[in-house]
Amino acid sequence: MANEKKVKALIKLQVPAGKANPAPPVGPALGQHGLNIMDFCNEFNNQTRDKAGDVIPVEISVYEDRTFTLKLKSPPASTLILKKVNQKKGSNTPNTKSIGTITIEDLKEIAKVKMQDLNAYDEDSAIEIIRGTAKSMGVNVQ
Repeated sequence: MANEKKVKALIKLQVPAGKANPAPPVGPALGQHGLNIMDFCNEFNNQTRDKAGDVIPVEISVYEDRTFTLKLKSPPASTLILKKVNQKKGSNTPNTKSIGTITIEDLKEIAKVKMQDLNAYDEDSAIEIIRGTAKSMGVNVQ
């Protein structure tokens, strides 16, 4: 593999799906590595257009010749949980004030979406991770 490009930097961002633009945080993060910001914006927006409304974590591998590759991840678990309970943000005091209730079936659904990004061996472990996130946000699990 002598012709493989050398990675110069790895940039991790969370950008709303289909809405990447040169404004911060995207512009400064990519500009400091000499990337063409509009190329990134166009490619990201094309790949995420069908996920509108979600925040998509993306890993950008920057190569020495100023090219890049994108690796899209699944939306954060907290975002998926808030969507299920129809809330904008988690509870300020999750131990005393609940913002909603989520079912085990909802947790399974979210775990399936997040499975490739979670540090879990099986679906049950993934569900427990999502349950913990929900609890820390003030969401009850039925």
